[in-house]
Amino acid sequence: MISQPALSLVEAIAARLADPGTAPLSSSTLSSNRQHLAYGPSGIALLHTELAAHGLGPWQRAHDWLTAASRQPLTKGPDSHPFYGAPAFAHSLACAADHLPGSYQRALHDIDGQIAVDVGRRLDAAHRRMDAGRLPQAAEFDAIRGLTGYGAYLLRRDPGSSTMRAVLEYCVRLTEPITHHGETLPGWWTETGPSGSLDDRFPGGHANTGMAHGIGGVLALLALAARNGSVISGHHAALCTILTWLDRWKEKAHGGPVWPYWVTQCELRRGRLAPSAPQRPSWCYGTAGLARAQQLAALALGGASRQVEAEYALVAALTDPEQLKATTDNGLCHGFAGLAHAAARTADDAHPSTAGRLRAAIPTLLAAVIPPGTDPELMATALIQEKEGGPGLLDGAAGVALALLAPSTAAPPRTAWDACLLIA
Repeated sequence: MISQPALSLVEAIAARLADPGTAPLSSSTLSSNRQHLAYGPSGIALLHTELAAHGLGPWQRAHDWLTAASRQPLTKGPDSHPFYGAPAFAHSLACAADHLPGSYQRALHDIDGQIAVDVGRRLDAAHRRMDAGRLPQAAEFDAIRGLTGYGAYLLRRDPGSSTMRAVLEYCVRLTEPITHHGETLPGWWTETGPSGSLDDRFPGGHANTGMAHGIGGVLALLALAARNGSVISGHHAALCTILTWLDRWKEKAHGGPVWPYWVTQCELRRGRLAPSAPQRPSWCYGTAGLARAQQLAALALGGASRQVEAEYALVAALTDPEQLKATTDNGLCHGFAGLAHAAARTADDAHPSTAGRLRAAIPTLLAAVIPPGTDPELMATALIQEKEGGPGLLDGAAGVALALLAPSTAAPPRTAWDACLLIA
């Protein structure tokens, strides 16, 4: 069933962001944030690419935003990462090129070559770090800045390449335990807080479970690769190691099973989590992203019971008033639009016993984004002008529109725009 209010909001956002020369943008969108997929023009280009692929908008808009993103030289090499610089631009460019045969191939060829070099350099450094018995930084492996994010891109562009295989081999090795100061820790344990900096609130560091900065993203990449037929030695064992860790720290909320955002050293040593208030079930951290990752892993491993359990966890999270109360914005990363998109993506692959319940949760999420009686034109303007979110992909208006499109039309995405999130 099509949700007309949500679709009207998508169209209103797209209309206001039609032209980078006239769109109501903050100065940072085309300056300091120009190269960032989360905030800049390449993220907005994804919206217009998806709409054009659906026949809901002209390809010229996507091209104009890609041009705006690349008008000045893009950062390459060590200072770039999957969400910044040339690799971030490559994701948006590849999504358009998939639907425009022959277009953008020279630029993609050049960037892909640079990405292969950068990934090789990062892998060499990671293996040296492992050989020395040191703990990783989240930026080494996470989906936003690290090798998992590069793996998401390579899985689409060149899944059979030696570089893709090397990334998977690294991910498998990352799941091996590490001994640090005489204590056995999971291989993805970091000495910092979730921000990536030393934090007095995290003495001894933490193990991050999230999709954006933790082992959830690694789980999703390994699962997606296995479903794609890219399987290496130790692949299934690594999947099981991560799943066992998540099982170990799963808790029961009022609505159903939930997972912590992270595990601290104190919690690890005492073997239980500290009491906490209900947390939002978002993509970046929490049940929405982790439920999808575990569903994908179950599909890769052939575990029907685990698949249904993961899907039920998402149903429970999306219908639990306490968890939904903790969700306070509309964005893709950790808001209601992102929850609707995760529900739609999960429902597409769900067991018959849970697919209907997942889809039944979507209208409430759409109504949370655009309540009945809301003027979509006014809301589109408000979203674009929000100081925190603005027009961009991860927290802003373009991401809201992209996240609403599949749930509001009951049709899966036509492009791979959400591959950077590792949920498809």
